[in-house]
Amino acid sequence: MQKISSFFLSVSILFFTACSDEKQQQVKKSPPPLEVNTITVEKKNVPIWAKYTGRTKASSAQEVRTRVSGVLEKRFFKDGQLVKKGQKLFQIEQAEYIAALKMAQAQKAQDKAALQLAQADVKRYTPLVKEGLAPRATLEQYLAKEASLKAALLGDDAKIAQAKLNLSYTIVRAPISGRIGVRYVDVGNLVGKGEATLLTTIVKTDPLYAYFSPSQDDVRIFEQYKKKEKPDAFIELDGARKDIRLNGYVDFANNIVDPLTSTITMRATIDNPKNEILPGTFVYVNIFITDKHKFLMIPPEIIFNDQLGKYVYVVDTNNTLKRADIQTGYATRYYISVKKGLKSGDKVVVSALMKLKPELKVKPTDATKEQGIDAIIKQNNLIPTQNMSH
Repeated sequence: MQKISSFFLSVSILFFTACSDEKQQQVKKSPPPLEVNTITVEKKNVPIWAKYTGRTKASSAQEVRTRVSGVLEKRFFKDGQLVKKGQKLFQIEQAEYIAALKMAQAQKAQDKAALQLAQADVKRYTPLVKEGLAPRATLEQYLAKEASLKAALLGDDAKIAQAKLNLSYTIVRAPISGRIGVRYVDVGNLVGKGEATLLTTIVKTDPLYAYFSPSQDDVRIFEQYKKKEKPDAFIELDGARKDIRLNGYVDFANNIVDPLTSTITMRATIDNPKNEILPGTFVYVNIFITDKHKFLMIPPEIIFNDQLGKYVYVVDTNNTLKRADIQTGYATRYYISVKKGLKSGDKVVVSALMKLKPELKVKPTDATKEQGIDAIIKQNNLIPTQNMSH
């Protein structure tokens, strides 16, 4: 009997020892807290931008046409290149216009010589007429001839000026700076005969216009809250070239409402010094509205969605993750407002998003300075130029 008792005691000791060792191993195998970055949210004034789809248009588009006729002799540009105002584009044969200029100059020299002779006759006959030695009619003829030749010289000057002008037109120059299009006429063709032949076109792309059409209700709000006469604006692209952003300002709103869409056409003038965006490009136009209203904003990429709605993860005082169901409001690609579900001071997780789950222990690092809303605003140049006057 004593042996049986000893056996059960030994088995019990071994069992409890094994359980204790297993618990210790489980404790040892518990994973460390997940390291996450958090931002502390705060309700504050945030710059509000309205975003619309739009299309760009050249700020100036010019047709380059002939002003004189002749054979096109030279071309000084390549299709599609950037040109400066006054730059030579084409040359039309000049021989005819050089000859016309020389003829006008020769005619002036001839009339000038004739005038000198007439003036000499007038000078010689004036005293003779006074003394009664020559008839007055002869003097009057010389006076008339003098006046006629003076008028002829004025006409000669006009013909010379016109001949010089026509000669200058044989060099076709760029009327504006911009990007030149395709040539419509090749060297060797006769141009300008009976018509102002279209040679090419030039579009000015700096500055560039961006037209967009907000609703009339949006325009009313826009007019109510705008802080300066020409509010800030910027355009950006979608797709592969999201890195391109060009700044400008709104300088035009149409005076009628489109009856079919209830929208009003507006225009932003955009700086495009590198000619990165061409006319006719589909763009997003962002217009600054105001920064006088408070919002609690978070980055849109940290928001989760499921059947219950939108939510984010917050860290409580015990460094444990909690799900926070939220309702959102005003949104852009940079930040989104939270109307319900968060309060100022909450620590919202912004990293390791794929590893998050409720009640998970975490080791938070405050990244508000680097990843918070103020940092996003600064990084994306969303601070309006309040002191700039356009």
